[in-house]
Amino acid sequence: MNKNTKNIIKYTLSTVLAVVLVWFAFRGVDWKAFWAGLQQTRWIWVVLYFIVALLALVFREERWYALMKPLDPEIRRLHVWDSINVGNLINIVLPGAGEFARCGYVSSKRMSYDKAFGTIACERLCDVFAILIVIILALALKWESFGPFFAENIWQPMAGRMGGALGWLIAAVVLLIAGFFAAVYFLRRRVRLFGRIAGWLKGLWAGFASVAQLKNKWGFVLTTVGIWTMYVLMLWCTIKAIPDLSALGMVDALFLSAVGNLASVIPVPGGIGAYHYLVALSIQSLYGLPWETGILAATLGHEAHAILIIIVGVISYAHLTLRKKK
Repeated sequence: MNKNTKNIIKYTLSTVLAVVLVWFAFRGVDWKAFWAGLQQTRWIWVVLYFIVALLALVFREERWYALMKPLDPEIRRLHVWDSINVGNLINIVLPGAGEFARCGYVSSKRMSYDKAFGTIACERLCDVFAILIVIILALALKWESFGPFFAENIWQPMAGRMGGALGWLIAAVVLLIAGFFAAVYFLRRRVRLFGRIAGWLKGLWAGFASVAQLKNKWGFVLTTVGIWTMYVLMLWCTIKAIPDLSALGMVDALFLSAVGNLASVIPVPGGIGAYHYLVALSIQSLYGLPWETGILAATLGHEAHAILIIIVGVISYAHLTLRKKK
């Protein structure tokens, strides 16, 4: 099976999963109630949402720029900004493909593709820790409300799957990966292919370990905090925009943001369906509000973010294209 066929199968399955999740999220929606809620939306909060979401992109650009600066001192902030925006634009349609694309845009003679990809791997690991911290913080601040919901709807299903066939599958995958790395290490000088893979992994590690070369490590930490603070504020602006949710506070936004970000683990285009379902389920279960209210909040926040990503992505793509021509 060639690479193109694999990609077609991968993205087709991803799209089918997205369609199924959208159907689950929107089935049984009272569309009259949905549109009535949309007409009551406080649009000033939507404007604030766009501002906060744009700041999140700025913080993300600064963090990636800081990681790549030790590897390529001549890299420019505007180039990093454009690469991130184009990558996000691609991720809306092909989840995960944008990360590979932006590596291609920033790679150079000083910073190879594998090193650039290593910096993204470092970013993703930091984001995983950030999600865990946000979840723990939300549960600690309001355990009596969030604890039972988290245990029943997220932790128990996850633990049940881990205890069954999925647990054995993960263990097998871990063993295969460990065996692969061992084979590459011991055969890198005997087998040419393994030698090339070893060289690529070395570059990948150099990019991942670039965080150790940062002159301003606290700046890296602060930009990460800035990214996730903006994500929480984005959710806060969303619930303030909807009158039925305006009584909710920052702690509620913190938990809903954590739940929404768990949807990013599910490989569907732009989080479509997964995000809507989890956020709507949380709002209905925790606050006793209609499913339509939860769907409205999820749709408003998700689509507003998608619109911003499309706008800045198209502008950045145009700028990169013009820069390449010059």
